[in-house]
Amino acid sequence: MATPYRYVTPVPRVAATGLVAEVYAQIARDFGMARMPLFVTLSPAPDVLAPTWAVLRESLLAGRAPRVAKEVVAAGVSYANKCPFCVDAHTVLLHATGEHRLAETVARGETPSDPEHARLFQWAVGTATAGHAPPGPPGHAAEHIGTALAFHFINRMVSSLLTDNLLPAGLQRFRLVRGLGGRVLAGTVRRTLPQGEALPLLRGLPRGRVPAWGVGTPVGAAFATLHAVAEEGAALLGGTAREAVMEVVAEWDGTRPPLSGWPSGPLEQVPPVERPAARLALLAALAPYRVTDAHVAAWREAGGGRSDADLVRLLAFGAITAVRRIEAALGVAAS
Repeated sequence: MATPYRYVTPVPRVAATGLVAEVYAQIARDFGMARMPLFVTLSPAPDVLAPTWAVLRESLLAGRAPRVAKEVVAAGVSYANKCPFCVDAHTVLLHATGEHRLAETVARGETPSDPEHARLFQWAVGTATAGHAPPGPPGHAAEHIGTALAFHFINRMVSSLLTDNLLPAGLQRFRLVRGLGGRVLAGTVRRTLPQGEALPLLRGLPRGRVPAWGVGTPVGAAFATLHAVAEEGAALLGGTAREAVMEVVAEWDGTRPPLSGWPSGPLEQVPPVERPAARLALLAALAPYRVTDAHVAAWREAGGGRSDADLVRLLAFGAITAVRRIEAALGVAAS
């Protein structure tokens, strides 16, 4: 049977132990799904899995801002990043909130009719280039920013490591299936979750400075850990490769890279042995939908046989490098 997983062999739920088992258990309880492909595909690297889940939980699932509004943000970012898997997932989750018309509107990339949702959707779609904080009450800003940044990271990991199919044979493309999926998840999605319960999963992991937009919030604390952990993936790159990736992303204007001559051009000065890793990191940052079997095979061969955990960490470094650039573009103070 076909699976959505590419390039890594996930840890099965029945075989999970330690931190992976703890994260799987909390996902099943709080998301209502025992097996979420995104988190399963990150399982070879528990240090990346835990903070990715924590940022999603503490921004999207818990907190004071309405879940519907945050689902609109998640869907808007996913639409802008052309991540079909995530757009379909959040269409289903919007159906689960009872907002059936809204779900199908954002699935098509159209502006919602409700003015508040319209402003949030347009802000989310433009977050890679926007120069302002999110619309809405100031007390909801951290959750909206956290949701947007979480999905800029998640979209990149999903597009790199999963196929486009949320369900077998692409069944999620049928509106009836999306609606039925929403009904199955409705009870869990409409619950109010207490904040901060994902933070104990981050014990022992590196932690950076909490960003100014998230000071005093669980999502800010979770993001600080995700940033610190993903940054450690830079160790999988040679010095020249690392500098090249960071330089290209720093100059990125938020638009899609050209189809021709990219990323070969920006990596011309990188030693040939370092290029496969640099290429993967740069693709994860700016064009994750272009990651191919050949790119991953070249990286494994150049590294003498890299592990699945290394692949997750390398892609996470590329993704977080782009997320930090997006955070700066938002005009909110970074960490």
